[in-house]
Amino acid sequence: MDVTAMTQEEIRLAGLRALSRELGTVGLVRFLQQFEIGHGDYTTERHEWLDGDTVQSVVKQIRERGETVSDRSDD
Repeated sequence: MDVTAMTQEEIRLAGLRALSRELGTVGLVRFLQQFEIGHGDYTTERHEWLDGDTVQSVVKQIRERGETVSDRSDD
């Protein structure tokens, strides 16, 4: 295979075939997910989620959720 004569698309497809052959379909998907660009702005979104929260309020929320989970496990 002369990769210098191949187009970018041919190289991409050959690479995907090699990954699929070596890793299987699930492995190929997991490998490709590592390079997903994603979307949004995590820093801005994190501020929207957490602004105004204190350590004490977060601890309270965790304890309340824990009580809810333990209540369910008693069923």
